[in-house]
Amino acid sequence: MGNWRNVTNTFSEERRHYSNTYLEICEVYDEAVEVSVFSAVANPYEIYVSYGIMYGIIYCDKEEAYEKFEEINQVLQKDYEENKEPSDEFMRMFIDTYGLCLPNDVLFDEASLFGLF
Repeated sequence: MGNWRNVTNTFSEERRHYSNTYLEICEVYDEAVEVSVFSAVANPYEIYVSYGIMYGIIYCDKEEAYEKFEEINQVLQKDYEENKEPSDEFMRMFIDTYGLCLPNDVLFDEASLFGLF
């Protein structure tokens, strides 16, 4: 059984500011699962999740961010301890339950993408 480790202080103050957000807390579980909370002044808070091939952002209100953060940590820890990788079924459930989506600023190499067609 692993444990959650707060790695927030491994980021410099400069790196904690990202795309009009601020990294409030970043925790990793067994070096395999990451959950972070980003605050924003005029936008919803963002909870970043990375677990195996599943990653993305959950947008939420400031008031619910930390409660949701703790809940997500528990859900991901349980699945990781049982399976080590998220199954298709788990990912569908998680996406439907928490509204996990790709970040708006994900960059794709358009030349490579169009070369596929």
